[in-house]
Amino acid sequence: MTDNIPLQPVRQKKRMDSKHRGGCCECLRCCGRRDPRPRTVWLGHPEKRDQRYPRNVINNQKYNFFTFLPGVLFNQFKYFFNLYFLLLACSQFVVEMRLGALYTYWVPLGFVLAVTVIREAAEEIRCYMRDKEVNSQIYSKLTARGTVKVKSSNIQVGDLIIVEKNQRVPADMIFLRTSEKNGSCFLRTDQLDGETDWKLRLPVTCTQRLPTASDLLQIRSYVYAEEPNIDIHNFVGTFTREDSDPPVNESLSIENTLWASTVIASGTVVGVVLYTGRELRSVMNTSNPRSKIGLFDLEVNCLTKILFGALVVVSLVMVALQHFAGRWYLQIIRFLLLFSNIIPISLRVNLDMGKIVYSWVIRRDSKIPGTVVRSSTIPEQLGRISYLLTDKTGTLTQNEMVFKRLHLGTVAYGLDSMDEVQSHIFSIYTQQSQDPPAVKGLTLATKVRKTMSSRVHEAVKAIALCHNVTPVYESNGVTDQAEAERHYEDSCRVYQASSPDEVALVQWTESVGLTLVGRDQSSVQLRTPGGHILNFTILQIFPFTYESKRMGIIVRDESTGEITFYMKGADVVMAGIVQYNDWLEEECGNMAREGLRVLVVAKKSLTEEQYQDFEARYIQAKLSVHDRSLKVATVIESLEMEMELLCLTGVEDQLQTDVRPTLETLRNAGIKVWMLTGDKLETATCTAKNAHLVTRTQDIHIFRLVTNRGEAHLELNAFRRKHDCALVISGDSLEVCLKYYEYEFMELACQCPAVVCCRCAPTQKAQIVRLLQERTGKLTCAVGDGGNDVSMIQEADCGVGVEGKEGKQASLAADFSITQFKHLGRLLMVHGRNSYKRSAALSQFVIHRSLCISTMQAVFSSVFYFASVPLYQGFLIIGYSTIYTMFPVFSLVLDKDVKSEVAMLYPELYKDLLKGRPLSYKTFLIWVLISIYQGSIIMYGALLLFESEFVHIVAISFTSLILTELLMVALTIQTWHWLMIVAELLSLSCYIASLVFLHEFIDVYFIATLSFLWKVTVITLVSCLPLYVLKYLRRRFSPPSYSKLTS
Repeated sequence: MTDNIPLQPVRQKKRMDSKHRGGCCECLRCCGRRDPRPRTVWLGHPEKRDQRYPRNVINNQKYNFFTFLPGVLFNQFKYFFNLYFLLLACSQFVVEMRLGALYTYWVPLGFVLAVTVIREAAEEIRCYMRDKEVNSQIYSKLTARGTVKVKSSNIQVGDLIIVEKNQRVPADMIFLRTSEKNGSCFLRTDQLDGETDWKLRLPVTCTQRLPTASDLLQIRSYVYAEEPNIDIHNFVGTFTREDSDPPVNESLSIENTLWASTVIASGTVVGVVLYTGRELRSVMNTSNPRSKIGLFDLEVNCLTKILFGALVVVSLVMVALQHFAGRWYLQIIRFLLLFSNIIPISLRVNLDMGKIVYSWVIRRDSKIPGTVVRSSTIPEQLGRISYLLTDKTGTLTQNEMVFKRLHLGTVAYGLDSMDEVQSHIFSIYTQQSQDPPAVKGLTLATKVRKTMSSRVHEAVKAIALCHNVTPVYESNGVTDQAEAERHYEDSCRVYQASSPDEVALVQWTESVGLTLVGRDQSSVQLRTPGGHILNFTILQIFPFTYESKRMGIIVRDESTGEITFYMKGADVVMAGIVQYNDWLEEECGNMAREGLRVLVVAKKSLTEEQYQDFEARYIQAKLSVHDRSLKVATVIESLEMEMELLCLTGVEDQLQTDVRPTLETLRNAGIKVWMLTGDKLETATCTAKNAHLVTRTQDIHIFRLVTNRGEAHLELNAFRRKHDCALVISGDSLEVCLKYYEYEFMELACQCPAVVCCRCAPTQKAQIVRLLQERTGKLTCAVGDGGNDVSMIQEADCGVGVEGKEGKQASLAADFSITQFKHLGRLLMVHGRNSYKRSAALSQFVIHRSLCISTMQAVFSSVFYFASVPLYQGFLIIGYSTIYTMFPVFSLVLDKDVKSEVAMLYPELYKDLLKGRPLSYKTFLIWVLISIYQGSIIMYGALLLFESEFVHIVAISFTSLILTELLMVALTIQTWHWLMIVAELLSLSCYIASLVFLHEFIDVYFIATLSFLWKVTVITLVSCLPLYVLKYLRRRFSPPSYSKLTS
């Protein structure tokens, strides 16, 4: 077999399996802290507490002041490589074991440790400064003395905190009051759950009715809340006011909560603090940061163990050939020290310095501006990624909805033809103002063929009315809020809604002439192109739910008295509601294939009698005690029949620049891409198609919602029968599958070309990463931009943060930070590939350099009666691995086999690295054999050709060794850089210049003779020429894949 066997060190399971961990609660238990319990929190009285609560501080540091040095040193010396060098250096304090000066052992080790400590200290200080910035944010607190300023870190359970618009919520709170007239507020939760939809939150009714916020301190009231837990989507509690007659009791749910790390999107709110510090929902959903050790470092660690085995064997053989005479155990230790060069102490230094160079090159790359390397210990990981796990919102998409298509069945309007829609709307309202609609009532009964203008107008009006969007007016410096609201000032208006899709639809109707200018709980105001205000009364609203997949609204036109039922929803449910037509299914499919989110819009005109009948039945159904939701749904469904299909709308969440070619590049490189998002299933599927994560030829298997073992078993069997099929699964179904069929599910999922997990909690994202690592043993890379992606980024072998609209939380927690998703392609294909290949070449060459001199020492000792005497002493042994060969060998970090443009053009080159061929047992064995051959040739050649004195052996062999190393570097280099030539010439010059000062070890007069020159030349040629010939023959008859592209 010609394939190399990649090194696969065993992954140590340092983290608990997800099934056996209880999140933060488990952590609290093992730290000796009490189990969290339900709590009673008195409003504005933090001193009345029934238990101790943690401080409200955010802490993302790995160490504290006392654990920093012990922690860093432990992480260094728990690996065999570093521990070996420490024991080696310590052994030199024993006189019987000393072979040279102490500095020859302690200086390299001290240098490596100093670099590591400084790097870790810099990262810890950066982390501390970030935490300090969050903990020092100032908030207003209501007290008996009035409003006082308080730092986020000093907030306590029971405090009444005021949070302004666009301010971060500092702790988990219950929502008590809002300044908004409609008595509710919107919340941005993208940093918590990844969803961009704004969430509607409702205050406690009792406290919202109080005249002022300061009255909250005058009433005797408390909140009884459940114990802190990890669930961000649910909450159970009660609010009680004792001093009213009778006492007021209100149940509290998720609608009354303001979780930490969310942002207030409307108005000013007042809340009472329930949970702080480590008991926050956001903190419980974030895993602790861990020190990442690269797979490459583990492989090098594995090789050093093999070399140590060889070292022990050689030492035992030497003593055995002496027949274990005398104090043989001491001889074994001396031989272990004598051959200690077999494991090169400079390997760690070279690799660490190489990582710094790779990080510098990444930062300086003008093609990926703004890229930051936050963890310089793992750049080689980027070259071997098998699974890429990416967030959707803000990572693949720009988080900006754009209206792209209006389809009326016979005609479709795209972005380039919106002016036609505008002219239709304008013509309708111009015509209406000139010709008052006297025969409006007849249009309901008569089946006259509608003109195109009226059809477009009906569709646009339906879109402008059927939604949950509220226009809000803000002062802009010129116009104050009250005046802007009175005159419907366009420049002061912003739209608020729980879904960005709805905002995009309303903004589009504004662009074509029909503007939403006002809305409250009972009415909607639209403005026509001529500036006339249309008033509509909202009679009923049927909100969107994930079960119904549609929303409806019944409105009365104030000018005509017409009652109309508008509805919009997903095509799968609307197909059975609208009147028969032959184009809906086909056009929905066409628009979905373009990656658009499709909504079907329909209407039904109702007479006053029809509506009154419906309303009576609807109220009756809402009052029923048994099967209320079923009865309500039945009444609404009685209206949802034979509705008139008005149009289809297509909205696109715009992708980031070059997402499609980047994903295609990654796929061609052999990387499987999984999309993990907190968003809805339909949205996630749309984006997966739009981004070509799922190719046009691939089927999509949408995993049915399962709740128990039996359903999961049936659905897995159904999925097993599919081939080359992308998987879409929700977080709830995923949890059930992982609970009962973890192995089977992961086996099937890993065979899929692409996987989309929607409605994923932050901890679920991290769990998927962990399972992929454990089940496949392959390297994972996680990409995200929000606070909800931090756990996934920290869990992955390689975490990449995108600096986006969701803040910098993800990019600050990541190993690498990029500004756009498209930069990921170059980061992996070019920098990852180069870093891994360069480190592989560098590590093997450093090992070769050390094995050469160790082979010469072994030959020398065996010839001179197995004496434990060093061949080279003092400065020669230090100079060999430093000034004489260090620069040329280290210059390998500048080598590259192909240009970066070629690496990007042919991502298949990356696929070769996934097998671990650049550093494998095969390549290691080849370098070991080369080292033994060259070391033996040089030493035996020097012994054969020397004439009289021992000092001549040293001169001939050492010079030949230096020249051989310089020639071998030249042989290894694939693309010459000017610094490589400088390094070669500088090293040679340093050696020739230093010969003057080395008269203690080398006969200066002898090296000036012709005899010395021809002997060194012959030995060097015999050691190197065969390898040059072999390299030529290999490139001629069995060229590597990259050489075909460069020729």
